[in-house]
Amino acid sequence: MARVVLITGASAGIGRACAQRLHDGGWSVVGASRRGTSPGGWGGLVMDVDSDESVRAGVAEVLAAHGRIDALVASAGWGIAGAVEHTTVEEAKAQLETNFWGATRVVQGVLPAMRAQGGGRIVLVSSIGGVLAIPFQGFYSASKFALEGMGEALAYEVAPFGIAVTLVEPGNVRTDFTASRRMAVASGADDVYRDALDRAVGVMARDEANGVAPEAVARSVRAVLEARRPPRRVSVGRSGERIGILAKRVLPYRLFEAAAKGSLGVE
Repeated sequence: MARVVLITGASAGIGRACAQRLHDGGWSVVGASRRGTSPGGWGGLVMDVDSDESVRAGVAEVLAAHGRIDALVASAGWGIAGAVEHTTVEEAKAQLETNFWGATRVVQGVLPAMRAQGGGRIVLVSSIGGVLAIPFQGFYSASKFALEGMGEALAYEVAPFGIAVTLVEPGNVRTDFTASRRMAVASGADDVYRDALDRAVGVMARDEANGVAPEAVARSVRAVLEARRPPRRVSVGRSGERIGILAKRVLPYRLFEAAAKGSLGVE
């Protein structure tokens, strides 16, 4: 029987690319999103990761239809931009609600079935921005830093049950994430950070437009799911972005920060 994978955020971007690649590779794909669309021949599922009830119902529907969940790819997410000072707590909570708590809900939803069946694979789509903080996208980075910590702890906890956890950390990727990025409401009247904000977000948008295709991330996700011994972390993107992860680990912080400023669009 084909292995069953549940993918969140499957209506667009990285999630959709993962759904298509795994479907083409013989997996039985259930692509979950708020819209529940399935443009590539794989099964669609309406699921809002911000809702406890929606996640419970969605996981139950997958189990009723397939009897098992062999893998989870938690890819649902979005981004908010604005200075930390001018992003309201409510806006910041909304960012973490989807990117962190949404992933947590789905992980908690599939784990009982994975434990009962004696194993499974979990891929959490993090970001290089979860290792290297992005100025003027502080709460996006916060959501991914949180995901990194939770995923690492989770891996220890579920390993005895035959469940493997991998954090996939994309750099800049060409998706509609750029066009759908939200701005903190107060940033529209922000004269304090305006020039720096515009410069940093402009650099990010340019780099995303020149980033790797979402299929590059999907290839890495499939490789992780089909590996005999999946790695804990995998970075995906241009070499100049990925080397920043190593640089942060080995360089004195002042030197790293000075080197990183230009690529992050800050002075």
